[in-house]
Amino acid sequence: MKQNLTISEILNLLPHRYPFLLVDKILEQGENRIIGVKNVTINEPFFQGHFPGHPVMPGVLILEAMAQTGGVLMFSKEENKGKIPLFAGIDKARFKKPVYPGDRLIIKVEILKMVRGIGKAKAEAYVDDNLVAFAELLFTAISR
Repeated sequence: MKQNLTISEILNLLPHRYPFLLVDKILEQGENRIIGVKNVTINEPFFQGHFPGHPVMPGVLILEAMAQTGGVLMFSKEENKGKIPLFAGIDKARFKKPVYPGDRLIIKVEILKMVRGIGKAKAEAYVDDNLVAFAELLFTAISR
């Protein structure tokens, strides 16, 4: 099991950059599962409009953080080096609690299956051991 990927290593695996890189660190990585971190700060540009006076992380960006964490796992594999990750679908997405500035989002992704270049993963996001969101993510990769 691989431990602690730094932001520099994440940047080598994902094509995302500021302000759209939503994974700060990888805590743990196995063959088919990964645990990542997104530190949510008031400096995030989306908080200017979501919502003034009551900042809440948009659910779609929590989903994106989950997808990017899964992307780190996928693009750590030799056969996917140099490809670009794409969403193919989202199923069973639910948001249980809001995410606020100052929260530390712990993201757990497990690949359930891969068939002909399309993968399915179970993703969960936690704050302080409380489940805040979950979804099944479908993804693929294309050549640059």
